[in-house]
Amino acid sequence: MADTKVKAASKASNSTSKAKSKAQQSAQEPLVPTPPQPDSELQPTPQGAAAAKSPAAQNQAFDKDTYMRWYESMMLMRRFEEKAGQLYGQQKIRGFCHLYIGQEACVAGAVSALRKGDKYITAYRDHAHPLALGTSPNALMAELFAKETGCSKGKGGSMHMFDKSVGFMGGHGIVGGQVPLGAGIAFAEKYNKTGNLCICYMGDGAVRQGALHEAFNMAMLWKLPVIFVVENNGYAMGTSVQRTSNVTDLYTLGEAYDMPSEPVDAMQVEEVHQAVARAAERARAGEGPTFLEFKTYRYKGHSMSDPAKYRTKEEVEGYRQRDTIENVRAVILERQFATEQELEAIDERIKAQVAESVEFAENSPFPPAEELFQDVYVQADYPYIRE
Repeated sequence: MADTKVKAASKASNSTSKAKSKAQQSAQEPLVPTPPQPDSELQPTPQGAAAAKSPAAQNQAFDKDTYMRWYESMMLMRRFEEKAGQLYGQQKIRGFCHLYIGQEACVAGAVSALRKGDKYITAYRDHAHPLALGTSPNALMAELFAKETGCSKGKGGSMHMFDKSVGFMGGHGIVGGQVPLGAGIAFAEKYNKTGNLCICYMGDGAVRQGALHEAFNMAMLWKLPVIFVVENNGYAMGTSVQRTSNVTDLYTLGEAYDMPSEPVDAMQVEEVHQAVARAAERARAGEGPTFLEFKTYRYKGHSMSDPAKYRTKEEVEGYRQRDTIENVRAVILERQFATEQELEAIDERIKAQVAESVEFAENSPFPPAEELFQDVYVQADYPYIRE
């Protein structure tokens, strides 16, 4: 017994010494924001001229149709967002505007892995999701212009896109607020025995919200068909993950609830598709939720008002060298799915489509004042509205 006590005391002493040593080391090292780096086994092979390994050798699992869909979908997201940023600078789009440029694979790979009837919900960086699901760019651009023809009737703006017809259950402005909603949507799908699931996106800042942990616990307890996705682009607004979280491998947070969890190199759309497909299979089999950490990067600031001075040009350029659209383009060309000229024609067609959406938005009317009282209550003749 005495022997056991000595060993225990010795172990405790060693732990304390290690903790002190770590604390002293941390105190000496400046907290420099650094972007998320994929685990070594997830490190992508550079594509294009500098490729060390042929893209064709890595991606035989996907056919021409899949790659062409990915390319066209992600190019639409990119061109739409670039135009939105330009229009914001011209003050044609007002309020907040959070761009998705650089993160397109997070959506494109998920959409190709899921099926019609599945539901999507996210935070306020929400333009790309409905575009990938098939919402008209006209309706999305009109919403950015706060016009009556917008997908949320001009009352949601950039942060509150919504399109039930394609299963997009909205962008949500409260950090982490969509996480319990995503669990609730999954509960409805399970209760109604639809066989569908909900994929719930969040930013890395949302994992510090208490609602996430409550939702995780309930989702595991009830084995809800939900895929939780944290889009870890390295920064919660302008603050690096290293400055805000003791746990920097965010996927490990799911392990506290025995939730299957894994990191995903989300600069590679193929990796996203495969991870989401595995999670979907589990969810549809009644095995419950999965937590995926999409390691990604946004090229622009947190919002249009953010100059992003907290990171270097070299850091941003490093991620641009791994651009997800360029990766897909390289595979298409190497496997001869399309020529340079055919890809350029797709790009031109998408630019024309985006230009048409701007014209549509500019020519659409603003909602009338009485629209303020609509869509507030489900009950059409709700008696307690003062006019």
